[in-house]
Amino acid sequence: MPVLVKTILDAKGRDVVTIGPQTTLAETAKTLETHKIGAVVVVGMENRIVGIFTERDLVKAVGQRGAACLDEPVASTMTANVYRCGDDTTVDELMEVMSSRRFRHAPVEEAGKLAGIISIGDVVKSRIREIENEAEQIKAYIAG
Repeated sequence: MPVLVKTILDAKGRDVVTIGPQTTLAETAKTLETHKIGAVVVVGMENRIVGIFTERDLVKAVGQRGAACLDEPVASTMTANVYRCGDDTTVDELMEVMSSRRFRHAPVEEAGKLAGIISIGDVVKSRIREIENEAEQIKAYIAG
């Protein structure tokens, strides 16, 4: 039976650090550092996802435009075309998409609204648990 995104969120929680599109890059960098996270979801009205901003986006902005970009709104730099998954997305599906499209964070959406976030670390931990459980079952079978 495949592991679903819902299983990960039920274990880790559904809290997501969010910001508004007018938050400056400097404020966003402080948020990332304060919460010790690699991405924030940018939300608009009614908690709807309008983008995602990652450490990579910050480095790219500073590298291209210099320190002056830190006063710009995050909307000028965020990724607006965000891949979203649902509670019913399998971990295998998500792992494949994250790998092929080269991103490390996926917001979870329910009825058009933000419902959680999954990182590549969450996916890896889930996969490791799955493999460990399989190994234990094999050991029990052999011993039995």
